Amino acid sequence: MAFRLSNNVIGLLNLVTLLLSAPILGGGIWMATRGDGSECDRHLSTPAIALGAVLMAVSLAGLLGACCRVTWLLWVYLLAMFALIVALVGFTAFAFAVTNRGAGEAVSGRGYKEYRLGDYSTWLRRHVESSRNWDKIRSCLAGADVCKSLQERNETWVQFVAGDLSPIQSGCCKPPTSCNFTYGGKTRWGKTARLGSADPDCDEWSNDDDELCYGCRSCKAGVVAALKSDWKIVAIVNAVFLALIVVVYSVGCCAFKNSRRDSVHLRRGGWKQAGYA
Repeated sequence: MAFRLSNNVIGLLNLVTLLLSAPILGGGIWMATRGDGSECDRHLSTPAIALGAVLMAVSLAGLLGACCRVTWLLWVYLLAMFALIVALVGFTAFAFAVTNRGAGEAVSGRGYKEYRLGDYSTWLRRHVESSRNWDKIRSCLAGADVCKSLQERNETWVQFVAGDLSPIQSGCCKPPTSCNFTYGGKTRWGKTARLGSADPDCDEWSNDDDELCYGCRSCKAGVVAALKSDWKIVAIVNAVFLALIVVVYSVGCCAFKNSRRDSVHLRRGGWKQAGYA
């Protein structure tokens, strides 16, 4: 009874993950191969393909091992699950560590916040600031039209400063408040005297819709702030997922133990029959 129950549970769980892995793998391949794909799509396709392939392989090993009583496949499945648990523990701890610093700064008379790179963890800053990564991120931001909603608004100055902006919109779609530029509507700003501001982002600003403040440090800070928020959510989800994986791993261990016991009984039964004959 224990053998059937544990194996049925493992088989059912792996059937579900196998079904989930197919659209993940297919979606990753589609993003990588479609001709009109953006830089964002191509950047996301590699982890999607890797995740889908690993999920499919591990699920197949667990499903066949549990349903067909193949002990060595269950052994491979348990090794893969153990490696996943170790990886999840390490990644979750790392994610919490790099997201424990940094927050937006309230600006007097503004409904939105502004962001500074120095407020965030060194690893996150370096990851975003590196030229190799930032070139991809910048292309991704431009291709995703992150400032489009601001460009479509027809707001007065009072309405604009009272509105709320996402970290990326605040950093990439407008110049820093310290520049003292004149608001011209939507994403248009008039460069006036900076009144002693030493912020280099003021020189980076452009009214060109393809440029805006994508080269600004404030834009990088906005991306880091958004990344920090996303990683915090991922870390919490990982913690819950880790607890589930530990439970599945425990059931898998029971299935493996019962599968070995069943194999031993079958061999002993065969030996007894051969001896009797």
